[in-house]
Amino acid sequence: MRRALEKLERFDIHEAASRGEAFAQIAKTNPALIIVDLNLPDGNGLDIVTWVRSISQQTALVILSFNESDEYVLAAMTAGASAFVQKAAPMSELLASIEHALLSPQAFSATDIAGAIKRTRETFGLSQRELQILSQLHKGAPLKEFADSLFITESTLKTHLSAIYRKMDVKNRVQAIEKAKQSGLS
Repeated sequence: MRRALEKLERFDIHEAASRGEAFAQIAKTNPALIIVDLNLPDGNGLDIVTWVRSISQQTALVILSFNESDEYVLAAMTAGASAFVQKAAPMSELLASIEHALLSPQAFSATDIAGAIKRTRETFGLSQRELQILSQLHKGAPLKEFADSLFITESTLKTHLSAIYRKMDVKNRVQAIEKAKQSGLS
């Protein structure tokens, strides 16, 4: 990737191996373009995007990731990224995303972003774990038994259930089950 960017001869390229180093480099160099990995050894690349976007609306912010889940794509968009690109994508796709980000840093681009938004709306923005829990709600197991079957604590299950109810805009298990049925989730 570095060689491809060097061929463009448009950028002074700086690298950072961690979130902490990235913050220091960004503060020192005030770059027009930042390409950040979603997963960093000391944190999350989204933290960098959120921080940069809070201080600059004109910086192009491109997220790279091995993970192509809709959840990550939409999290990148929400954080203020300009683009989300798979690490497995061809270099031409990365370069096109960079060009787009430089021209329009506040407009988000990603492969199948429309599909990601549609799929998320259909699933109420629930995470994979929340969808798993939702799919088991109809069994009516007591919380302790339900939590044990998922290998989590009862407290963690309650946290997940609260998130499910909030995202689905329902008040309890019965309403969540009914709304899931109406939406074709169960």
